[in-house]
Amino acid sequence: MLKVAIIGAGAISRSHIEGYLQFPERCKIVAISDIYVEKAQERIDQFQLDARAVMDYKELLQEDVDLVSICTPPYTHATLATEFLESGSHVMVEKPMASSLEECDLMNEAAKRTNKILSVVAQNRFKTPMMKMKAVLESGLMGKIGHVQVDSFWWRGHCYYDLWWRGTWEKEGGGPTLNHAVHHIDALLWMMGSPSEVHAFMSNVAHDNAEVEDLSIGMLRYANGLLGQVTSSVVHHGEEQQLIFQGAKARVSTPWKVKASNSKANGFPEPNTELEEQLQAFYEKLPEVEYEGHTGQIDNVLTAIETGAPVLIDGISGRQTLELITAIYKSASTGELVKLPLTNEDVFYTRHGVQANATHFYEKKTSIENFASQSITTGSAYES
Repeated sequence: MLKVAIIGAGAISRSHIEGYLQFPERCKIVAISDIYVEKAQERIDQFQLDARAVMDYKELLQEDVDLVSICTPPYTHATLATEFLESGSHVMVEKPMASSLEECDLMNEAAKRTNKILSVVAQNRFKTPMMKMKAVLESGLMGKIGHVQVDSFWWRGHCYYDLWWRGTWEKEGGGPTLNHAVHHIDALLWMMGSPSEVHAFMSNVAHDNAEVEDLSIGMLRYANGLLGQVTSSVVHHGEEQQLIFQGAKARVSTPWKVKASNSKANGFPEPNTELEEQLQAFYEKLPEVEYEGHTGQIDNVLTAIETGAPVLIDGISGRQTLELITAIYKSASTGELVKLPLTNEDVFYTRHGVQANATHFYEKKTSIENFASQSITTGSAYES
């Protein structure tokens, strides 16, 4: 029975708790820690856990905790992950992995040094439509991919950035490019790999209580000629999120849609129904995932601890995602075409460098300690 501690009792901690509770024979939540200890106790009471509320997480460093879920703001991730890895715990850390590439490297070095698991949350990979899309792309049925479009569309009200740690480069580390589109950027890199060049723009069009962007558009070029675009937003009503892949023979997307064309004699398109039906049949025969979202990733991490198998999403994957996000911020702030990979000599490599060089749109005007506990949106199910 693996002992689990959760650090941070905010909104996302609920997804972790619900996930762990799906595996009562494999793990047990023994503690929840939060600087507002009453929030930790509220979570314990809400789920009727046989656990204790802890204000100072350092108490848990001295205890026999097998796995720690870190659900705190991004600027705390590197310190918490490194300390728990060094104390002998495996770590699952919420997205984004950290607020700088330097911090990612420190976390990965700690995982390697301690021989402990470091897994970065990217729960969208554990959704059936995403798993199926990965298999469709690998099948080669679409031909060479020429264009990919990622729409990470979310909507957040003005008061969203009143929470004390949000809306600042120092503590949140960025806006929706870092904290919302991270899911879709992870999926893009998982499916297509890293681009070689990035050119980006960003703006703040609706939240004058935040330093960070609320909208960005990144344009990507791959070494093989593939072009891509990533839109990251908290100003899109409807919160529609999708990934679209255009191949030489067909177009597919998540949520699932398939279109294929043949050329008429004059070059205009006509439907290739045979290929559409082939792709549809291939997609439908692919298996459903057993556990979705956070529960799926928790199952993956528990299995890795139990069997020694690798996790699907490790610290290297988490760093790769942050590298592309950092490149978008660098290009949007400087106007430069940014080439990947970024080196440790880059001015955007450190958290201080990001804070000093990223565009500051507005000064944060309001800072409240907490919102009342309410449900939150955590992304599309990617179903048609």
